[in-house]
Amino acid sequence: MTSSVIVGVDIAKAKFDVARLDAEGKSKHKKFENTPEGFALFVAWLAGFGEAAALICMEATGAYSLPLAEFLVAQRFQVSMVNPAKIAAFARSELSRAKTDKADAKLIARYARAMRPAPWTPPPPEIRELQTLLRRVEQLQEMVRMESNRLATADPIITASIQSVIELLERELADTRDKIRRHIDRHPDLKQRRDLLESIPGVGTATAAWLLTALSDHYGFANAKQAVAHAGLAPIIRQSGQWAGKTHIAKTGDPLVRKALYMPALSALMFNPAIRAFCQRLKANGKPGKAVVCAAMRKLIHIAFAILKSGKPFNPNHALA
Repeated sequence: MTSSVIVGVDIAKAKFDVARLDAEGKSKHKKFENTPEGFALFVAWLAGFGEAAALICMEATGAYSLPLAEFLVAQRFQVSMVNPAKIAAFARSELSRAKTDKADAKLIARYARAMRPAPWTPPPPEIRELQTLLRRVEQLQEMVRMESNRLATADPIITASIQSVIELLERELADTRDKIRRHIDRHPDLKQRRDLLESIPGVGTATAAWLLTALSDHYGFANAKQAVAHAGLAPIIRQSGQWAGKTHIAKTGDPLVRKALYMPALSALMFNPAIRAFCQRLKANGKPGKAVVCAAMRKLIHIAFAILKSGKPFNPNHALA
């Protein structure tokens, strides 16, 4: 369904601004509370224009945007969730200078009108819960690191307090990891996919859980390259005429997914025959160490995608081919 009405949403913790563009390009602006009551008022405001169809576009800002996006999809609106980097690039192409919530909502609406981003599909409840648990693990690990750093230089009078906090955090960390294991075990499809992923040398329980979210079917990836791009691991080549700059990765996807794949990629460099052979060729061609590790991360996603697609465990002969 293609709508002539475009609505851009700039969302923050407490409020969200909306800009409605009609077929003639005229805009209307409104601000709402970022609450269920605000969501209902937003839908009522749109209904006041007498049109049921509207493309609603917002930036993918995680905890701030997800509740509104899910509410709108449940109300049968077409919703697009766009990486903020794409909106920022569009703003640069327009030479935009204004930076207010109202201006940002209009910018997002103009982006949606020009680019017609694909509709967003909400993650299934089991994937969303898994994402929440994985992010909690990352939060707890960061708190353990912070307290451990404090302990290294702490006055003896507070070392017992810091150690007590670390012990509490480590118990919470172990409990959350156990919740992840039990959550996956409760869902037969997740359990089957996890077992397939753990057949890949270099992929352990934690990495398999991250890959379950990164390669979830709700994204609708047609191929592994799309999954790599979504994770922000696609290489960006800088070249013009005789000049060639350094190639680097896009970093436009979920940074936690990239972080979760880094250590498994290092492990795969040693223990996964397909990735080891692939990276040895890159090293022989003079690729620097960081580029090789990023290539190993991309290769890991390619292998994981192929295994989940085929439903068959890792086979080194097929992977090497």
